Amino acid sequence: MRLKLSSLIFSSSTASPTVRIIHSGHACNIEEERYTERVYTIREGETLELACLVSGHPRPQIRWTKTAGSASDRFQDSSVFNETLRITRIQRHQGGRYYCKAENGLGSPAIKSIRVDVYYLDDPIVTVHQSIGEAKEQFYYERTVFLRCMANSNPPVRYSWRRGREFLSQGSDKGVEIYEPFFTQGETKILKLKNLRPQDYANYSCIASVRNVCGIPDKNVLFKLSNKTASPTIKLLVEDPIVVNPGQSVTLVCVTSGGEPTPTLTWVRNTDELPKKSLLNGGTLTLPAISMEEAGVYSCVASNNVGNPAKKSTAIVVRGLKKGRFWITPDPYHNDDNIQIGREVKISCQVEATPPEELLFSWLKNGRPLRSSERMVITHTDPDVQPGTTNLDIIDLKFTDFGTYTCVAALKNGGIPEVSIDVNISSTTVPPELTVPRGKSPMVVQEGDTVDLQCLVSGKPKPIILWSRADKEAPMPDGSLQTESYDGVLRIVNVSREMTGTYRCATSQYNGFNVKPREALVELTVQYPPVVEPVFTEIRQGLGRAFTLNCQVLRAHPSKVLKYEWKLGTRLLTIGQFDQRDETDYHVRALNREGYGEYTCEVTNEAGAGACRFLVTGRAFAPEFYYDTYSALWQNRPRVYGFKLQWTQQNPLSVDRIVAYRLGIKQLWMAFRLSIMSSPFTIPSPSPSALSSLSWNGRVLSHF
Repeated sequence: MRLKLSSLIFSSSTASPTVRIIHSGHACNIEEERYTERVYTIREGETLELACLVSGHPRPQIRWTKTAGSASDRFQDSSVFNETLRITRIQRHQGGRYYCKAENGLGSPAIKSIRVDVYYLDDPIVTVHQSIGEAKEQFYYERTVFLRCMANSNPPVRYSWRRGREFLSQGSDKGVEIYEPFFTQGETKILKLKNLRPQDYANYSCIASVRNVCGIPDKNVLFKLSNKTASPTIKLLVEDPIVVNPGQSVTLVCVTSGGEPTPTLTWVRNTDELPKKSLLNGGTLTLPAISMEEAGVYSCVASNNVGNPAKKSTAIVVRGLKKGRFWITPDPYHNDDNIQIGREVKISCQVEATPPEELLFSWLKNGRPLRSSERMVITHTDPDVQPGTTNLDIIDLKFTDFGTYTCVAALKNGGIPEVSIDVNISSTTVPPELTVPRGKSPMVVQEGDTVDLQCLVSGKPKPIILWSRADKEAPMPDGSLQTESYDGVLRIVNVSREMTGTYRCATSQYNGFNVKPREALVELTVQYPPVVEPVFTEIRQGLGRAFTLNCQVLRAHPSKVLKYEWKLGTRLLTIGQFDQRDETDYHVRALNREGYGEYTCEVTNEAGAGACRFLVTGRAFAPEFYYDTYSALWQNRPRVYGFKLQWTQQNPLSVDRIVAYRLGIKQLWMAFRLSIMSSPFTIPSPSPSALSSLSWNGRVLSHF
């Protein structure tokens, strides 16, 4: 059996994109709502599936995005580039307007949108508030109770109240008033019981309904009102504050002392979450093996939806000592930077302690206890002024006062290791000096290297060195404004071009002399290869045409000595050096067959090279077949079919004239190629049912 194509129609027309959005499933809009825009409603937890149907040639690219109000919300952390947008188990926050954008480079992009409403209904909550009036002429007290019902929902919820089995409505009972507070927009419904009567002590039900839209059933909550109904009160069975050692187990106990219904208890910590290893059992919170990071204020909160929640707090303080430091202050009355016999010298010692009131200091000289005397005066700084600091004033320094002084810090109740700081006072104790070693400034390195900036510090004792940026207000490589160094070296790993600049090293008063800081500057220069554009571009040209290739340098360091090389493949075309311009051109006067290929412009400096690459080709753009040709196949008479094939050609004049299109026809068991003909042609075919296995591949022939 042979299948004859009576006509083969070729077309190279193009079409700008069109788009429309359809959805699967039936929208569950509320009947009385009349939307003036396209809205698709879906129940929370179901699957949303939107399809974007497009037409146009070349085939448009599709992109889904979402906006919610004025803020753009990129769902799934990125745009979706498929025809179908599918969200399983959709949540309420995923409602909003979804846009489908189709573009193929012809005309303006086609954009359609649809608003998705996610319907849901949470369990309602009843809260109770009481007001007790003052005695009026000593005859009675007025006691009024407000029952507030609230439920999160979409669409807006409708509330109804029931006392026992009796439905309550406005006006049905003189002692009952039902109303919505101003500015709540249907968010709540309040049942007001005025001057409570015996029949008002009953079970109250609040029914929340969204009229069964999307199959969402009504939900209700029950509250029992009695003459014992009261807001919660609690008490803590712990001290405040609780001071413990690291590693101890801490148990916080909170109990209710009043409230009806029975309040629920929970624990919270400041604004942070409870520690992961904590154990919570009702009103009991256990913190096993507590650490200093877990210290803070812990609060017990009780709630029974009557009145305001009750809250009581306690602080947990974990003992600790850290950051032991010292500094030496020469005689302040003589404005001297050195220690001298016959003058005063002060040794200060500082330790951070928790809790600060338990901090105890003691002094040793050469390992023996030292007590305050007329010439050795021991004082402690006011905790409010400079917490955790003790001073040893040596009056009228003598040769016999030289030695090692030890400051010992401990906590009153023990359990924490002591902190000892040794300070040597001798004739060799001198203030620091700071210098930059020869050849260490300026430092010139390549981007990505590791560099050590160094300052030499002399003196005894050697203080901590503080590194910072001197040329601008900028953070150090580790993100801080200052970096401490104990050996005077600042190591920067994987140095970047942004780190170029001037760095300051300065002596700190800590672990050294309390004198005017010594400073030195170190210059750092980071070299990096040229950054050029374009990195890669494809250029289509016909034979005999003239064109120019341009490579531009965006930035480089050093930028004064830049050289360039133009190559075609491995063949060197020209070399040169940048003068005043930051770009270089290569001109082709008349393109020949040997001129096709990849051109490279390599720009180099001391740090490396950057390259512009140009692929010059005479090959035409590949044709693109229409995917949505209307009624592409039809039957003229028995066993005779017509087929319309359409494709488009992008920029056909950018290369030499296209001399031929060849079509490849592939069947299940054979394949052959034929040139385009204006007259009908015949191809073998097994049966009409095999038509679906036919595929057409277009191929463009031209000079290249």
